[in-house]
Amino acid sequence: EVRLPPRENPSRKEKKELSDADIDYIRGLVIYEDEDVIALNKPQGLAVQGGTKTERHIDGLLDGLMNKKGIRPRLVHRLDKDTSGVLLLAKSAQVAKTLGNFFKGRDVKKIYWALISPVPEIYEGTIKAPLLKAGGTNKERMKIDPEEGKFALTDYQVLDVAGGEVAFVAFWPRTGRTHQIRAHAEYMGSPILGDTKYARREIVHEHENIYLDGLELSKNLHLHARRVILPHPGRKGQMLDLFAPLPPALLVSWKKLGFETN
Repeated sequence: EVRLPPRENPSRKEKKELSDADIDYIRGLVIYEDEDVIALNKPQGLAVQGGTKTERHIDGLLDGLMNKKGIRPRLVHRLDKDTSGVLLLAKSAQVAKTLGNFFKGRDVKKIYWALISPVPEIYEGTIKAPLLKAGGTNKERMKIDPEEGKFALTDYQVLDVAGGEVAFVAFWPRTGRTHQIRAHAEYMGSPILGDTKYARREIVHEHENIYLDGLELSKNLHLHARRVILPHPGRKGQMLDLFAPLPPALLVSWKKLGFETN
């Protein structure tokens, strides 16, 4: 029998209480709430969970959404730090488990909006390209690897085109790999505007982005989780259909290029 006497851990930081400003901020992100779920419109630049050098994140702000019983909502899926849009939370462990199973299966339809350039040669189709962590200096980057990569499938449809150079596209990732849409857009030869991690083009196009010169579009990643459709975890037979409006920085780009935003 071994007994370790109780001892303070000096390396563990005390949990900071949220300020009124933090509580107002996280509550201001709520776009839908009922007895089982909360949906946020996650802003760009805010991580979902903490990590190295990441002190402010959604998970750390969730105390601001506790109910009267002190129950804290739980994360059930993630979005990249630079991606905005619908982020779903569960109000109980049981709902979190149910939603987790939905996201693992084929019960959830996630539609992302993006601006890509140049315009793809095929306006509607499916990108099937296995993904693997690239390794090396850029550990977060994914690469196409037909031999060792994990199966990844993305449906896409061009909704509109501006100047023959930029396409407004809806993506539906049928699998949930890290950076899947970003890596698949690059693989198609049409990377997402503002994507500094996946800006290389493996398919060379003859024309350049002359149309974009002088437009002063946002430098943000032009990728937004627009819509999530899934069965309601607590109301049998009902569906949740959640929309998130574009963030201000991306809204400017959509309007400058003449794309519909509704």
